[in-house]
Amino acid sequence: MSDEQPELRWAPIPPKPTNRRRVWLIVGLSVAAVAIVGILLFMFLPRDGEPNPTASPSSSGSPSASPTSTPGTTTPPAPVPPEPTTPMVTPPPAIDPSIEVFRGQVGPWLDDAMTGLGFVSSSSGQEAVSIVDSLQQDAQRISDAQPPSSIDSQWREGVAAYAQTLADLRSTVEANGDSAGGVESARNAAQNLKSIIGL
Repeated sequence: MSDEQPELRWAPIPPKPTNRRRVWLIVGLSVAAVAIVGILLFMFLPRDGEPNPTASPSSSGSPSASPTSTPGTTTPPAPVPPEPTTPMVTPPPAIDPSIEVFRGQVGPWLDDAMTGLGFVSSSSGQEAVSIVDSLQQDAQRISDAQPPSSIDSQWREGVAAYAQTLADLRSTVEANGDSAGGVESARNAAQNLKSIIGL
């Protein structure tokens, strides 16, 4: 019995390992290093128009600190000056107008009142309401005017009565009621104001 020799077969030679991983690792680390250096330069190098961060007054131990400061101490912040306060301005005392000046101020509105009340008598509906609204605006201007102290209380009572007659008249014309009585009351109140100032 003869010994059988094992059959010899050639195994394929494994391919030579490539250094591709090592090359990519080196490239990646290089890119990361360049990015870090760029970020550090961007953060710490002074740019045009901006102060040097190392020269800020709030940083401790910086070159801009005062010569008497010791390392490890911070410079106290400069005291903030108090905001200027606006002095209280008291309005000057109201000047007591003369009766002539006051008459010239409110007289035209009272003349317009007589004319407007005549228009209310000859109109109706929304047209009459608009006229009364205009008369009420003039009555507010009359009320805002400063009368002479000699007629102050009499004037203010007369203005309040006139304003009330206009409010009643507006309600009447808005409801399409008979405005004759309301117009007459408002005319009498306006005439009373005219007589107070000598018109």
